[in-house]
Amino acid sequence: MRSPAAPSRSLAAVLALPLVLALSPPTRAAASAAPTPGPGRPTAEGFQEGRTAGVRLRNSSIVLSGNGLGGGGARGDGYRIPRPCWYEPYKNADEMVREQDESLRHALRADPDLVGSGGDTDGLIQKYRDKLGQEGRWWRPSYNEADPNGVACAGALAPAVWVPNGQTPPAGITPEDLLQIARAALTVPEPKLKLSPDARSFVNLPTWVWLDGAGPVTRSVTATLPGVMSATVTATLKNIEIDAGTTSDRAEVRQNCGATGHPYAKGGDFTCGVRYLRASIDLPRQVYTMTVTAVWPVTGAVGQGGAPIAYTPLRATVTRDVPVGEVQSVVTG
Repeated sequence: MRSPAAPSRSLAAVLALPLVLALSPPTRAAASAAPTPGPGRPTAEGFQEGRTAGVRLRNSSIVLSGNGLGGGGARGDGYRIPRPCWYEPYKNADEMVREQDESLRHALRADPDLVGSGGDTDGLIQKYRDKLGQEGRWWRPSYNEADPNGVACAGALAPAVWVPNGQTPPAGITPEDLLQIARAALTVPEPKLKLSPDARSFVNLPTWVWLDGAGPVTRSVTATLPGVMSATVTATLKNIEIDAGTTSDRAEVRQNCGATGHPYAKGGDFTCGVRYLRASIDLPRQVYTMTVTAVWPVTGAVGQGGAPIAYTPLRATVTRDVPVGEVQSVVTG
């Protein structure tokens, strides 16, 4: 999205667009608009599922990687990063002056008339020149665009803050923040349910349940701030849970399923599935609605050898209508 147009075409106004490392804090009007990434600023993308995004990072150097980032058939759980914006390390003093110089020259090339309305052009970047020769780095605001509060949060931060080496500014990103970002981006496969018998079952006949083509039972996402720190979350498929869609007087559920259930095997032990005890003909749609949930416990750690942190398991659910009939027998005498 574009930043709002400045009320006048002064040089200061052009350079003060939000999150282009402006020389003054953004106005209230600017804070209400989506910040515009500056030249050469990377954008990090997490997954997007329908209208629900786990994380979409803007004005960020964070790199997301791993087989848990999603794609076709992936499912997240709407986990939200507790803090929707933060400061990240950006450029050192020399690099920042070069960037601001280039931004100034670009603005003047685009509209030479800005010189007359801009006043002292050198003074516009003096705060950056004042840091030349000092040990430290400028930090910039970044935010999670998937969070409805992300834009406003970033707009309330200063466009750039100088931070001496070895220090972190208030609202600066922490290893815990990086871990939360990785968790928000984590997805697992949507369960593909298999039943036997498949199209229709019968009273007292075991209906075997398993997941088809579950793929890797471990999914992970690593969030890395290159050269600074990294954090990884890992989800491991532990088991599936079965809800027969009715009460215990109408169905017997076997829950010894392991991670993915057990495919039908002639003569095998029936340990995972449902034995329906009554037909479904008397139900409103004449079917039972079976629900199967894949349970993925999630742990996270910062860096190498960090202490593990347990999160609420990620649960992926699928339903199936199961019509159950009665076997008709003919008695002769």
